[in-house]
Amino acid sequence: MLHRPLLRRLLPLLPALLLDAGALQAQTEAPEAPPVRPAKIMTLGADAAAISREFFGRVAAKETVELAFQVSGQIARLPVTEGETYDAGTLLAELDLEPLERNVRQAEVQLNKAQRDLDRLENLSSATVSAVQIEDARTQRDLAQISLENAQNSLDDASLHAPFDALIVRRLAAEFATVSAGQPVLRVSDMSEIRVDIDVPEVLFRRAQDTDSVEFRASLPGRDESFALIPREFEAETADVGQTYRTTLAFAEDPGDYVLPGSSVTVTAEARYAGRSQIVVPATALVYQPDRSPTVMVFTPSEEDADRGTVRQTPVEIEIRDDGQVVLTEGPEAGTEIVMAGASMLTDGQRVRRFTGIGE
Repeated sequence: MLHRPLLRRLLPLLPALLLDAGALQAQTEAPEAPPVRPAKIMTLGADAAAISREFFGRVAAKETVELAFQVSGQIARLPVTEGETYDAGTLLAELDLEPLERNVRQAEVQLNKAQRDLDRLENLSSATVSAVQIEDARTQRDLAQISLENAQNSLDDASLHAPFDALIVRRLAAEFATVSAGQPVLRVSDMSEIRVDIDVPEVLFRRAQDTDSVEFRASLPGRDESFALIPREFEAETADVGQTYRTTLAFAEDPGDYVLPGSSVTVTAEARYAGRSQIVVPATALVYQPDRSPTVMVFTPSEEDADRGTVRQTPVEIEIRDDGQVVLTEGPEAGTEIVMAGASMLTDGQRVRRFTGIGE
């Protein structure tokens, strides 16, 4: 039991002790303010409505043909190398010309004889030579003339010249080999315009007809840049498998060396819709409610600091396009700022600050 003198000393200090204890208890029980979380913010933009697709393509030449002699014979010259390009008009292959040259000389001799016979009969009197004999001689002269033309054509056909700036794809016969008329000797390609073939599904082919324009770009393996492509033609009949249309495109600019027929190409096609716009958001910006309805976190900056503010969970309507893009059909307008990544980690009304980089 406290002595009365001691009690009288403690009574004046009792209110201060009680005040300090109450403050300590209030400090212990007060909840801590939630931390300001960093958030990556994006501004919604309205772009022209478009769909984008990627296709596997193969490089093709403008024309690829197999050259053949129109006469039979033995190949005497084949001065070409596979993979090399030769200018138009360059000699690519030639048969042994000696037998064909003899045929031309023989036809010339026969034509000269037929002409002399005709001249002799025409110089004789009508009493000695009948008109039928003269007409027969004229016919023999004409036949000899035709034989000479045929022999000369055969001689000309014994040489193969490049019909265009020709890339030698493959030699199909060897030098000194005997070939028959029409047998392929060389396979050549016209690389004056480099083309790309892709197979477009029927559904996309029809949908592209409703767009304002379609842009094509090609990406080559091992290269960072892409190249514009121009539509050239398409097969008006679908393939037996896959219901696709074979579409041919052409490079609008020179893609460089070693872009050869059969090379693989990735073709990106983007079709734009006239008079229509869309707001595309990343899938990471969506937060789904328990009923699977989508929402986004709209960022509202504070008046004091534009880099800090609060987020508000806002319901939206979305559409998933064929190319996987998420498009807003209802929701915030263009120019609104939303959280583009990590939105599911935030709650409605939470304070956030703009994320500018790691270690901020």
